[in-house]
Amino acid sequence: MFSLPLGDRAELRPLDVWRAGEFLANLDRCRDYISPWVGRAFVATDLDSARTVLRRYADKHAADAGGIWGIWLDGTLVGGILFVSFDPAAGVAEAGCWLEPAAVGHGLVTRAMGHLLDWTFGVRGLSRVEWRTIAGNERSIGVAKRLGMRRDGVLREVNAAGEGGTRQDDEIWSLLAREWRA
Repeated sequence: MFSLPLGDRAELRPLDVWRAGEFLANLDRCRDYISPWVGRAFVATDLDSARTVLRRYADKHAADAGGIWGIWLDGTLVGGILFVSFDPAAGVAEAGCWLEPAAVGHGLVTRAMGHLLDWTFGVRGLSRVEWRTIAGNERSIGVAKRLGMRRDGVLREVNAAGEGGTRQDDEIWSLLAREWRA
């Protein structure tokens, strides 16, 4: 197992299936906070569905097609980062994150994503990382900006994650390897 420091009290670690209980507790603390912004399939509601989410990302990781890592603050899982998709042949990945309200404002996601981007561009040699977020998610857009991403555009009414299944716009932000190195 690895652990990367994100500051004096925080660290980034793999979020393995056996941590489903911690993952569910984290989601219980941030469910209302993240639900407007993340897919319904991610926000597990019981231990079995938490295992299913983590198993899906473990399978993606084993297939070199994604992955999920947790952020621990003072020993408690408070959020994480993930590759929704990871395609080495195409040189493109889509990254994402979630965080509970008590952990917001410490720069944890930005630092964690910095480690992931270093690895993605420096070790794996991908050329582009995308960040997709529902338009209006200012916290997520702020992370994209802090990472040096550029707004590529808007996909109108592509996302049915809105309340009552209403369609929402997605913003696409991206970062190229040469921009990260600069």
